[in-house]
Amino acid sequence: MEIQPLTVPGSYLMIPQAIPDARGSFHEAFKESEVSRALGRRFTPRQINYSVSRRGVLRGIHSVLLPPGQAKIVTCHRGAIRDIVVDLRLGSPTYGAHDVNVLTAREGASVFVAEGLGHGFAALTDDTVVGYLCSTEYVPDTPVEINPLDPDLNLPWDLEEPILSAKDAAAPTAAEATRAGLLPTYEECLAWYARM
Repeated sequence: MEIQPLTVPGSYLMIPQAIPDARGSFHEAFKESEVSRALGRRFTPRQINYSVSRRGVLRGIHSVLLPPGQAKIVTCHRGAIRDIVVDLRLGSPTYGAHDVNVLTAREGASVFVAEGLGHGFAALTDDTVVGYLCSTEYVPDTPVEINPLDPDLNLPWDLEEPILSAKDAAAPTAAEATRAGLLPTYEECLAWYARM
């Protein structure tokens, strides 16, 4: 597996090496030792989630309060997505910066998203299935939603008419979330990563 750091510190593109044969192909999607070595800390999945979306669905931008925090590995298992990671850590040298990757089931690549970063995706095909390996279990009242159409973030979703959940459509902008005390500082996140 090739693991490449992205522009936003704490996010990585994970590209598996497929082994093809007459039956099809095989690849390792996750190997804890390799992932932990690349991250410089342990990543142990505690919960696995899946979403199914039709073309044009926009999910995100999502994060989790710190604590409990939540890192995740996002993989497209069917179809294709435009995946975006955005730095929401207050005081970060890359605050507001984002990375865009197109993930497809065919290629099997994944994106690692550290605690404190925001994540979202746009489904590029009908019946798109996305899986998430999460470092923590779901805890009520800790998810943080940021409006994915926040004009200050100006994220390149490339959708004419995105389909949003009511919760995502009503989510605050990053500036509003900052005023509400929902976003962690860069220093808090670095201290959190060091504990892992």
